[in-house]
Amino acid sequence: MVRYRTPGLADGRRAFTTNAELADWLGVIASAQQGAGTRTELLHLGPSQQGEPILGLVITRANGTTPDALEASHRPTVLLLAQQHGDEPAGAEALLVLAQELAGGLLEPLLDRINVVLVPRANPDGAETGTSATASGVDMAKDHLTISTPEARAIATLTRDYRPILVLDAREFQAAGALTEQFGAVQSDDALLQYATAANVPEFLSKAAREWYYEPMAASLKTERLRSDWYFEPVAGAGRDRVAGGSVLPESVRNASGLKDAVGFVVASRGVGLGREHIQRRVHTLVTAISSALRSTAERSSNLDQVRSFVARDTRALACHGQVVVQAVPTPAQRDIELLDAQSGVERTEHVSWDSPLKLRTTTARPRPCGYWLAARADNVVDRLKLLGVQVMRVAEPGSILADSYDQTGTSATGQAPQVQLRRNAIDVPVGSYYVPLNQPLANLAVAALEPDSPAGYIARQVIEDVSEVARIVSTPSLVFEESN
Repeated sequence: MVRYRTPGLADGRRAFTTNAELADWLGVIASAQQGAGTRTELLHLGPSQQGEPILGLVITRANGTTPDALEASHRPTVLLLAQQHGDEPAGAEALLVLAQELAGGLLEPLLDRINVVLVPRANPDGAETGTSATASGVDMAKDHLTISTPEARAIATLTRDYRPILVLDAREFQAAGALTEQFGAVQSDDALLQYATAANVPEFLSKAAREWYYEPMAASLKTERLRSDWYFEPVAGAGRDRVAGGSVLPESVRNASGLKDAVGFVVASRGVGLGREHIQRRVHTLVTAISSALRSTAERSSNLDQVRSFVARDTRALACHGQVVVQAVPTPAQRDIELLDAQSGVERTEHVSWDSPLKLRTTTARPRPCGYWLAARADNVVDRLKLLGVQVMRVAEPGSILADSYDQTGTSATGQAPQVQLRRNAIDVPVGSYYVPLNQPLANLAVAALEPDSPAGYIARQVIEDVSEVARIVSTPSLVFEESN
C-alpha cells in the first residue's frame, strides 16, 4: 500500500498535522511556481470560534482563481471538505496529500477539465482538542442549513461563491462502539459511501450521484482491495437486527448540497476511536475514493453541466405547481451487512432491517407555493438565506396578497418542529418585509428552511421564533420588489 508523508504521518509522529503545519503545507503549494498553467491560491475563509484560521486552497487552470474566473473557464468545480469533526483526522491528512497531487503530481492533468477547491480542516478548534464538536459544542456537520457557527458560515460562503457541482465530505466512522454493543462485532468495511438523500433532491442528481460517482468509486476501492458499502449505523435502542442509513435531514453538507443543484457526497473511512492505528490505510481509503470522484467529474464534465442546467430550469418552473415534500422518512428494507466478530475476528454476515434513505417515504406534503413572505423583523433569516445563495426580495411598495398563513396546533413528537394548519387569507404586505420567490434554482433549499414543520428548518431550530413571521404565497404576487441589500 502507498505510504503517505504529510507532517502528521511522518515516521515516529504521535500527533496529527497541526493547524500551523497545515497552513505551512498549503502555503508552500500556493506559493510554488506551478507548471502547465496551473494556478493556486490560499484562501482565508475566516477565524474559528477560538480564532484559528480556516483555510482553503484553489487549484485550477482557469485564467484566475476568483469565482468569476473559475465560472468563465466552463469547467465544473469540485469542493473537497474534511475534518468537520475534530476527532476524524484522516480526512485532513488525505486532502493535504490530494492538494500536493493536484498541484504538481499525478492528478494535475485533471485540471484540464475541472477546478478544485479544498478545505482540509473545517473545524480547527475540534481538531486541536480531539473532540467532535466546535468550541461552542455545536456539531457543525449538522449546521449547514441554519449555519449558526462561523465554521458552517465559512463553508456556506465558499459554496455560494464558487458554486461547486460536487461537494464531497471526507469523514470517518466508528469501527466499534454501538456496533459492538449491538452485534458483538466491529465494522469490516474500509469505507462507507452515501450521496444526498434529503426530500426534494432532484431525481437526476441522485441518478448522477449513483451511476457516475458511487459505482466507479466502489470499483476503485475494490481494485485497491478496500471494502466499501452504503453508509449505515446502528439504531439506538432498536435491538440487534436493525441499522439505518445516513440522515435524510437537510442540515448536512451532503444533503444541503443536493438541494443546491450539486452532487452531495460523503466518504467515511473506518477510524473514529482508533487514534493512529491503521492511519495509512485510512488515508489511502480516502485518497482512493476522492481521486475516483475527481476523475468522474472530469470524465462527466459536460454531462454534469447539462444535468445542473436541466435541474435549475425544472426547479424554477415548478413554482406554484404540484406538490412539495415537507417531511419524509427512510423506507423499511432488508439487507446483509458484513462484520468481524469482536472476539474471534472471523467475518460474518448479518441479515438486518435497514432504514433505507435511498427511497424516501413522504409523510407530509402540500401544494408548492409561489414563494414565501417574511416579516420585516426577520432580518436574521434573510441574512442566512442569502449566505446560502437563496434569492430574497425586499417589498418596496405596500400591498395585499393571497397567502396561506400558519396556525400552530401543537408540537411534534421530537419537540422541535411544530404541528401546523394552513389558513387561506389575504395578508397586508408592508414595505420592508421580504419575499422569497420559488422560481429560482435553490427553491428546494428555501422550502427546507421555511416550511414551519420542516425538520431541521428555521422554526424547528428556533431561527424563526414565531410562525406568524412567515407565510406561503399561493399566487404570483403583483407587488413591487427590490433586491435585498
